[in-house]
Amino acid sequence: MASVDVKSLEGLCQQAKRASIALRGMTAARKNEVLHEMADALVRRTDEITRENDLDVADAKSAHRPGAVVDRLMLDADRIMAMARGIRQVAALPDPVGEVEEGKQLPNGLQLVKKRVPLGVVAVIYEGRPNVTSDAAALCIKSGNAAILRGSSIARRSNGMIADVLTRALNEADAPPGAIVNVEGDYDQLRQLIQMKHLVDLVIPRGGEELKGFLVEHATVPVIYAASGNNHVYIDADADVQKAVKIVANAKVQRPGTCNAAETLLVHRDVAGVALPAVVAALGPHGVALRVCAASRQVLGAAAEGLADATELDYATEFLDLTMAVRVVENLDEAVEHISRYGSGHSEAIVTRSLAAAQEFEVGVDAACVYINASTRFTDGGEFGMGAEIANSTQKLHARGPIGLRELTTMKYVLTGDGHVRS
Repeated sequence: MASVDVKSLEGLCQQAKRASIALRGMTAARKNEVLHEMADALVRRTDEITRENDLDVADAKSAHRPGAVVDRLMLDADRIMAMARGIRQVAALPDPVGEVEEGKQLPNGLQLVKKRVPLGVVAVIYEGRPNVTSDAAALCIKSGNAAILRGSSIARRSNGMIADVLTRALNEADAPPGAIVNVEGDYDQLRQLIQMKHLVDLVIPRGGEELKGFLVEHATVPVIYAASGNNHVYIDADADVQKAVKIVANAKVQRPGTCNAAETLLVHRDVAGVALPAVVAALGPHGVALRVCAASRQVLGAAAEGLADATELDYATEFLDLTMAVRVVENLDEAVEHISRYGSGHSEAIVTRSLAAAQEFEVGVDAACVYINASTRFTDGGEFGMGAEIANSTQKLHARGPIGLRELTTMKYVLTGDGHVRS
């Protein structure tokens, strides 16, 4: 889809608004039929999607984009099949729309029911992850919302083709036109989108701090911020070192370009002499570049040769690559203090055999997800049984953590009387 001017963008948003009204009344069975058609269409048109994706990947490589960026951009038959499977998993989930959260008779005789309803029009702004196009579309359709999708330019062809596949599937399934809208454009157009509060009900960004800063400055539409994942793994004095090394390696190298990957390793001084050399040995073959504090260098000795010194900027950075900052801390309190200062509130992990330490870490760390003896890589809507996710919220209002179906609904009070008037 070509870039659109303001008038065209407003027209697309108006179409999405009309679609959201129609989606509001669709039954769960009807929405599931639409979702299965969308999943089938992705599989049928896999070759077309991968052809467009190959062009995006080639451009990214020519521009010398980091390997992790290219990895999350890349699609193949298996990843597209996983996207289709994710849509079917969303279809299999209970529909939250219409769920009654509370029902009671008030002292004045009115019958009060509190139920879940769609938000309306949800605009999703995301970086070079084409799978978000299908995940966001599926979650919005199932939750009765229209979706306005704006991916980054790095995945322009891929996102455009996936959106085309999904919108054609909607048409074949007689779903409301405008239920899925794909838009492109520069930051001027983005500014217009996030200020259309008469047409757009919620903005969900999935990107870095630059995008967050732009939205903070310009958005008038409500925003659920899904900020960066500057995540930590803390190895406590009472940790099982073998398990700790396995967890650190998984959190860092399994998919370093994701927001749930670990960026900083914190190690209690009492176990550093054993844990740090083991971590260095485990991460080295994967090409992880470690940036270490002075205490870490002292513990590692000759093994620290060639490792860069960690800076304040390193501790504050979401690398999204095979780079990791390391710091030796005196105790758990210092680890929590470090996380409080540098963490983004996404996912934090402790490795320990001490129940007291685990509980202190859980209470002390302010994050959407806290892990005890497990990798941060599990912060994911699919892993949490949500079928898929749009993003991971790091804020505290309305939604926190993976944003799935229930997080895309709000509440409505319905009150029934028999000629009641208030005196």
